[in-house]
Amino acid sequence: MVSTPDVLFGAKLYNTSIDMWSAGCIFAEISNAGRPLFPGADVDDQLKRIFKMLGTPTDATWPGLSQLPEFKPMPLYHPSLTIGQVVPNLPARGRDLLQRLLICNPSRRIDAEVALRHDYFSDITDC
Repeated sequence: MVSTPDVLFGAKLYNTSIDMWSAGCIFAEISNAGRPLFPGADVDDQLKRIFKMLGTPTDATWPGLSQLPEFKPMPLYHPSLTIGQVVPNLPARGRDLLQRLLICNPSRRIDAEVALRHDYFSDITDC
């Protein structure tokens, strides 16, 4: 499951930030030999896994969070693992990109244009 926290909380506004989250999950899975980043069994388990890794968002870090249709208070988790611990085979620039893709607040998540200009891709030359 690669659903974003906003979709899991019932957000109805779909935009490309959802695709960027999905790209981050797939990027991490590829870097981890096919092991899913957040293998949740259901919505609550999925949110718990996301927040245990990234920290639980609040209305201060994600304005409007508590107004989402299916929002429910979650335990306050602080990030317990670094991206490097979760995806150890990814170089530092890849970890930085992944961290920017996996931001719970969709308005703060990196967009495709900025992601493609990220240092992770600096070694790629035009064909």
